[in-house]
Amino acid sequence: MFSGFGTGGVFGMQAAVEDINNLGGVYVEEYGRKLPMRLIVANNESDPVKVGTLAEDLVLRDKVQFLISPPCPPTMQAPTATVADRYKAPHVVAGTPMEPWLGMRQEVTPPWEYTWTYGFAIATPAPAGSIWDKPGYTSMDTWLGMLDAFGDQTNKKVAIFASDDADGVAWYALFAPVLEDWGADVLGEERNLGLFPMETTDYTSMIEEWKDYGCEILWGNCPAPHFGTLWRQCKTLGFQPKLVMAIRAYLFYTDVVAWGGDLPLGVTGDVWWTPNIKDSPGIGGTTPQSLTARWTEETGQALNVGIGAGYPSIQVLIDAIERAGTLDGDAINLAFKTGIGAGGDSR
Repeated sequence: MFSGFGTGGVFGMQAAVEDINNLGGVYVEEYGRKLPMRLIVANNESDPVKVGTLAEDLVLRDKVQFLISPPCPPTMQAPTATVADRYKAPHVVAGTPMEPWLGMRQEVTPPWEYTWTYGFAIATPAPAGSIWDKPGYTSMDTWLGMLDAFGDQTNKKVAIFASDDADGVAWYALFAPVLEDWGADVLGEERNLGLFPMETTDYTSMIEEWKDYGCEILWGNCPAPHFGTLWRQCKTLGFQPKLVMAIRAYLFYTDVVAWGGDLPLGVTGDVWWTPNIKDSPGIGGTTPQSLTARWTEETGQALNVGIGAGYPSIQVLIDAIERAGTLDGDAINLAFKTGIGAGGDSR
């Protein structure tokens, strides 16, 4: 169910590896020269049980020095973080929501020390006065923009939903406070109405509650196959909200098409990566526009936005290696932590 994340993320990673190798590789001061990178990919088949074993195989059998996780729900990244700490192999996670990730990390004793991620906040404001302290920093900024534009055309009664994995639970906990501050009437959050187990196939009972209460806004986060089933049952039962936001579920064209018929029409989500991003340089002249062109030419498929989350993971790793000036895992991990390389400079 998470193949869309992997397909795009790995393409972006491979593109970045090709770009740096076309320039001769990564400069490592310890060796006084550039070294080429090699990306080895293991397919976990969207099964979190397989993730840790595959990550350990990469370290022990393939002798990888670094681990990279594609953009995907945090539950798929946690086992690799455990392996990274066990073998002291720096691990970069290619974009993940901050709140679920930190929630998982705080539950581990001791917290993971060799995993680093970049991504976005769901609703936690940026530090006051920082360069990120501006509208649009959080996902909720996008969602609230949608509500500001169209919410007055509804009765402001909201149904919320989420899968009960670590990603969905964190999103669900943040929905009601944000919506209620905006002025919405959220149904059933005090009893977790709409928070469903991953094995759920019948959503009738919660849909009937939403319908009976007259909810005209549907907000949520879950994997694409789950939402496809949920949304199909909404249509069958005559539940027709005026505004639908289905984060995670809507991301990838192949997933959305699989819902069938006209079910995708009208389903919206927050702003993810887009080829229209400006002033975001890649390696050796690559831009969001040229990366998209490569994807289209090589795959012939509709855009997968995961390519834009996967590409920077290699950039982030390269930066840490170059600042550390060595391939030693502890030194590179320190470069991630402090932003300072072996020579003492901070960039």
